[in-house]
Amino acid sequence: MDLRLVMSAFAAIFIAELGDKTQLATMAMAGTAESKLSIFCGAALALVATSALGVLVGGALSRTVPELWMNRGAGVMFIVIGLFYLFGR
Repeated sequence: MDLRLVMSAFAAIFIAELGDKTQLATMAMAGTAESKLSIFCGAALALVATSALGVLVGGALSRTVPELWMNRGAGVMFIVIGLFYLFGR
């Protein structure tokens, strides 16, 4: 296992997830739930599941789509999502 790659992925995801909708929803649920551990476990499992899906799909796509086009596609998706949040409802 490449520890540098692990730390790089951790840092990127940790920073990206701070203050996002998922964290806000988790805080709201924890504020009303009696079992904080249940909220933590559910949120952690959800993040693991979405990360696993991302790794599996990314790995499958990388066998057929060149890295340059994967980077461009990801960039376009980020721009579209940003515009949606900026100008959307």
